[in-house]
This record gives sequence, C-alpha cells and structure tokens, in this order.
Amino acid sequence: MRPERLKALLEEVRSGSLTVAKASEELTSVLRQAPFEDLGFAKVDHHRAIRQGFPEVVFGNGKTAEQIATIASAIVKAGHDLLVTRTDANAYAIVRTHVPGAVFHETARIISYAPGRVPTGKGNILVVSGGTSDQPVAEEAVVTAQVMGNQVDHLYDVGVAGIHRLLEERTRLEQARVIIVVAGMDGALPSVIGGLVSGPVIAVPTSVGYGTNFGGLAALLSMLNSCATGVAVVNIDNGFGAAAVASQINHLTDPA
Repeated sequence: MRPERLKALLEEVRSGSLTVAKASEELTSVLRQAPFEDLGFAKVDHHRAIRQGFPEVVFGNGKTAEQIATIASAIVKAGHDLLVTRTDANAYAIVRTHVPGAVFHETARIISYAPGRVPTGKGNILVVSGGTSDQPVAEEAVVTAQVMGNQVDHLYDVGVAGIHRLLEERTRLEQARVIIVVAGMDGALPSVIGGLVSGPVIAVPTSVGYGTNFGGLAALLSMLNSCATGVAVVNIDNGFGAAAVASQINHLTDPA
C-alpha cells in the first residue's frame, strides 16, 4: 500500500465516506501479505513501501530477462509500482507479457509501471547534465524521480565549457526545490550550481571522459572536494540513487 493511499484511507474514514469495516478489510489484506516472497532465486521485499515509502526497485544488470520478468510480476501482483533499472529491450519484451502496462524508457534503461501515480512532492526536481553523453544517467534520474511521484524538469548540455548556457537558466535553477547535477569529465558543474542556489544539490559523477578521467573517478573526487555548500555526492553513474534521495527531500513537509 502506498503511503498516500493509507493517508487517504484514514481521511475517508474520518469524513464518513468509508466505513470502518471496509477500511479494516483493506488494511487487513495488506497486513496478511508476507513481508517477502521467496521466488527461489530472489526474495521480493513486499514491505519495502511501508518502511521506505516506495516498493523494492529491481536492479536489472546481471539478471536474466526471465528473472526480471518473474520479479516484476510478483511486485505488480502485490499491488506495487514497478521500477527496473539498468535493463534493456530484451528484458522488456518478456516483462510486458507479465505486466502488459509496463513502459520501457530506452535512454534511461528503465522499465516502469505506475498506473495512477500522480506527483505528490512539495516542489520541483530539476535534473541538470553537463553534456549530451551524460544523458543516459540523467534520464535514469528523471524517470526514477517521476515514478516516485515528483514533478521533474530537466536542463541538458549546459556544462562549464560554455557556462553562458547555464547562466541563462538562472531562474529555473533558483525555483527548483532539489537539483540533481550529472556530469563527467572534470566534474565541476555541481560546484558552479551549488554556488548559485540556496537549495540542496545532489551531484552524480559519470564515467564520461578521456583516460585520466579513470571511469568517473576524477569527476567523483572533484565533486567530493567541492567548495560550494549544500552539495552531496552519490556513486559514479548512479542516477537512480540521486533521484531516490531527491524524492525523499521533495516529499518532506516544509517546517512551519
């Protein structure tokens, strides 16, 4: 059960539009569900949404298409939204036979299924990328944040080599509640943006770059050593992780 559904359930009981008996029946069906489902090769955590606000996410890399489809089917049958990261069209072809409404986001390498999901975040998440080569990681962040119930905007190819492209979008930067900055090469973009805005910035180093980039390590170290305040850093190419943190921030209630 989504957290927002639980809240709506309690509101319906309070308003009298739903009887206590009907509410109890719906809650009981959730509580009767086993905390996890053993598929033999995987144990699907059905209570992840209760603990963390979003169902278990499937990391597709290293799993067969059949394994991904079986896990996806178990998640959706339990009434949860589906998010499969680092996957491909071959896996999607099998997943959609189990979950007909599933969607494949090719650039993001994500399979999703979130019927009826509406943005419930308090503000806007802005995903910024340094170059076009960073777009797959940026799109992973965009799609993840959308599926997790956020209003998401993006600003691509505004790296420091042509900083005027970024400065022209100053208003959009300032209006975002959370900014995810995806960059490879020298990884300088999060520091620049961090120095321009008052909100939190989540930096994502990518493996884009020439030899001494060391597969994103140079960008990671640069971001970790940022002199701008309010900049946090996730792992190399981890657009999903950045979006998950951004979503948690965006769903926090503003202090009175």
